[in-house]
Amino acid sequence: MTTINVRVEENIKNEASALFAELGLDMSTAINLFLYQAIAREGLPFEVKRRPNAETLAAMEEVRRIRAGEQSARVYTDVHKMFEELNGDGEV
Repeated sequence: MTTINVRVEENIKNEASALFAELGLDMSTAINLFLYQAIAREGLPFEVKRRPNAETLAAMEEVRRIRAGEQSARVYTDVHKMFEELNGDGEV
């Protein structure tokens, strides 16, 4: 066995300890469960989501408007023209 020291805000520690106690776990057992699951899944045992940036939000809104019939979808017959509009350079 080894020891890990972790700095955590006091209120986070207290809230997590209370939650784990309700689940019948202590902090050490909960952290060990997290580590075992990370190893078993070869990554974090939960999905990490990133908030979309302004460009992504604008694209999502454009799709919403197209689906709602509030805006026409752009249609391209020439891939070079599409990239020219998207990138401003016409490069494929």
